[in-house]
Amino acid sequence: MINTLISYLSYPFVRYALIVGVLIALCSSLLGVILVLKRFSYIGDGLSHVAFGAMAISAVVGLTDNMALTLPITIVCAILLLWTGQNTKIKGDAAIAMISVGALAVGYLLMNLFPTSSNISGDVCSTLFGSMKILTLTKNEVILSIVLSVIVVLLFVLFYNRFFAVTFDESFAKAVGTKTNLLNLLIATVIAVIIVLAMNLVGSLLVSALVIFPALSAMRIFKSFRSVTICSAVISVVCALLGIVLSLLLGTPVGSTIVVTDIAAFIICIIAGKIRG
Repeated sequence: MINTLISYLSYPFVRYALIVGVLIALCSSLLGVILVLKRFSYIGDGLSHVAFGAMAISAVVGLTDNMALTLPITIVCAILLLWTGQNTKIKGDAAIAMISVGALAVGYLLMNLFPTSSNISGDVCSTLFGSMKILTLTKNEVILSIVLSVIVVLLFVLFYNRFFAVTFDESFAKAVGTKTNLLNLLIATVIAVIIVLAMNLVGSLLVSALVIFPALSAMRIFKSFRSVTICSAVISVVCALLGIVLSLLLGTPVGSTIVVTDIAAFIICIIAGKIRG
């Protein structure tokens, strides 16, 4: 098994998958803690459906780089949900449900009306569940993923204290002069970027698991924001690496395998938390 893994690592596309998978897992875990604490856990699932609809539109119009359309549309929807959603007549969870279901339906309808290949079911399944798409990334897609991931991590480090303040007490942060609206705008944009990147790894239906499970696992053991964030990042990266390796060795879908490893890590953290008391 070790020899097989070493032979796989000699291929560039496998190394690309590991690099991008680790970076996406790291970014997802950092923002996942904020989403869980702000009770926006479901937004990842909603935005992933929006991204699916945008990818279907880009395929229909014949764009070679679907991220050119998918990323802006997802960012706009994230801003609408996080930044202005609280001031509209349709609140939080209802707005997410409407946008996610609507985008999913429109995307699937377009893929059937304007098929880009003879295997529509396979294309839909691959987009929804990830399949082996992470292993087909081009060098340019890998570079773009690395650049976006580095930007996300830098933003999180630079605005760490402000994110902390907005996450736990947004009203107090606003009262002391923090520009909470701009921070929420930044959070929404970063979340959208992570969702679009994560779709290559686990597919649109499993994105929320990649964002939420590491944060929930870390919260079973630690209580401080910094400890939870660090532990969440470690768990997410380890599960992503293990999931990709297992999928290569066992021939299973990458996204599903990563999520199963996240579930196993969550169960282990529950047990560890109980032992720790």
